[in-house]
Amino acid sequence: MCEISIIVPVYNVEKYLRKCVDSILAQTFTDFELILVDDGSPDNSGAICDQYAEKDSRIKVIHKENGGLSDARNAGIEVAKGKYLGFIDSDDYIADDMYELLYNNIIKEKADLSICGIYHVYEGKEPERKIEKYMVLNRDEATVLIFHGNQISDHAVNKLYSRSIFSELRYPLGKYHEDSFTIVGILDQCEKVVVDTKQKYYYYHRDDSITSQTFSQKHLEYITAWEQNEQKVLGRSKEIDEAAHQRVCFANFLVLDKIVNADMEKKVPETKTIVSYLKANYMFIMKNSVFTRNRKISMSLLMVSVSLYKIPSRIKNNLINKKNR
Repeated sequence: MCEISIIVPVYNVEKYLRKCVDSILAQTFTDFELILVDDGSPDNSGAICDQYAEKDSRIKVIHKENGGLSDARNAGIEVAKGKYLGFIDSDDYIADDMYELLYNNIIKEKADLSICGIYHVYEGKEPERKIEKYMVLNRDEATVLIFHGNQISDHAVNKLYSRSIFSELRYPLGKYHEDSFTIVGILDQCEKVVVDTKQKYYYYHRDDSITSQTFSQKHLEYITAWEQNEQKVLGRSKEIDEAAHQRVCFANFLVLDKIVNADMEKKVPETKTIVSYLKANYMFIMKNSVFTRNRKISMSLLMVSVSLYKIPSRIKNNLINKKNR
């Protein structure tokens, strides 16, 4: 038995894997097992996992047929022995005190879930530092902030979970945004959540990663996930209802941005549905304090035409691409 089981799904990441694993083995908190789940990698990732297991007795390696990220995480959950669970993506890395911070906070506050901040890492760009906050939240307060998305996110990877959360819960197979589909189910099993927004997780954005790709039909699942989440929490409170609806609107914006930045608005049939949904929610969006001034300006342009909406979206996207080069 150990305190923490750290689960790392591994697929086709030989270029990044050593940095990831080394950052975990360098943790100041040492009472953990590291479960590397080789998800049928076609490259040398599986062999690298085995090499690490020979050097450190805390490392377990699972070799399995390719089943995707959710399936790999679930395989790790099945064999995990820790009182707490953590997930790391194999192309990312972490600060050497991340699990010490997460663990100390979850113990101190007697919480079910502990969350830290994320650095978003782009090649050639300095990661953005954010304001640090410390919050102890009940389930409903945490749910509102997760829906808002501007202080804490739904990512699986910057968190430490009480093992009991996953006594029955598993990640959904075949979903593109598995974290979004799962987050409400996680929060529903939490009485207390502790958040320390100190940035300890380094989320690396590869050109070929899910988060860096241009539009794909799978991106539409992001809208589906938050629509389902809205239904799950419907009627709990006025504040939660409003936050949930705001997140569905945001999901529609996010997908529309990907469509127009890829010049595919005339090729994607769902564009009309997304635009109609956002137009129907015009007053809600304009009155909502979570949406930025720029987003509200874009919404006003969308009321005229998609072509006008596209202008600031493309300018913003081009600026981001230039910064990230």
